[in-house]
Amino acid sequence: MINPYEAVAVLLGIVYILLILKRNRWGWVAGAASSLILAVLAERARLPMQALLQLAYVAIAVYGWVSWKPEEEAQRVGIWPWRRHLVAIVVCLGVSLVIARLPIMRDNSDWPFLDMLVACVGLFASWLVARVYLENWLYWIVIDSLTIFLFIKQDLQFTALLFVAYLVISCLGFRTWLKTYRRQHRPA
Repeated sequence: MINPYEAVAVLLGIVYILLILKRNRWGWVAGAASSLILAVLAERARLPMQALLQLAYVAIAVYGWVSWKPEEEAQRVGIWPWRRHLVAIVVCLGVSLVIARLPIMRDNSDWPFLDMLVACVGLFASWLVARVYLENWLYWIVIDSLTIFLFIKQDLQFTALLFVAYLVISCLGFRTWLKTYRRQHRPA
């Protein structure tokens, strides 16, 4: 039986990513509502970092709402330097290794390292979205794949399906934003 809260979170999550794909700032509102519900569900499923991550997504949604211009003045898609990506990845791996070894994580998470890694990289990818960097979609492809695994293992198949949808949309998002980037940066 599908949990009605999970169903609402999934629906709002799909609305979120479809609006973000179109660079529509109302996506941040749907994302915040979805994340609030998913935070409760993740906590109940013994994925504490996923719960905290969802709460952080609410804060990032506020930042995204404030920083994104109205749709008629959509921000340009940018690219972040690869060296900064390398630093961010190393930092996320290091932080995840350290925090996953803490007793509170080992005692409260069935997947401490993976739970923390998805949370850390997810926060970084959310910042990339809010700053309208193309590469955010590549991070989401990896994050969504790992999250599918986590939620299936914790018997939240319907939520895992949300992340399957996110995975597909993330692939489309990368393609769409790449086309926009190329169009915006084409020599005149």
